[in-house]
Amino acid sequence: MTANQFRRIALSLPETAEGAHMDHPDFRVSNKIFATLAYPDEEWGMVKLTPEQQQSFMRDDPKVFDPCSGAWGQRGATNVRLAPAKQDAVRRALITAWRNIAPKRLKRELK
Repeated sequence: MTANQFRRIALSLPETAEGAHMDHPDFRVSNKIFATLAYPDEEWGMVKLTPEQQQSFMRDDPKVFDPCSGAWGQRGATNVRLAPAKQDAVRRALITAWRNIAPKRLKRELK
């Protein structure tokens, strides 16, 4: 998985826009961030999951998914190690994070 593949998947989700937050790219729906790239460096992405979702992704692929540090990670923010990640796993994580943020009217568009 590359950063460009992560970006392409994120931007394929309905009404997603790319912005910037703290000097790195982020992905938003309804102006709320659900994923970022390049933090702490170019080898990483991040998805905003619930703690339960985070545990599930970590259990399924512990070499790819890891909680972010501190309280942010305890609330479900999850680092994605891009190099070993499989596209299907990252797609599922991005869709899950998007669904956590998207308004109900948009969720119906994504099956």
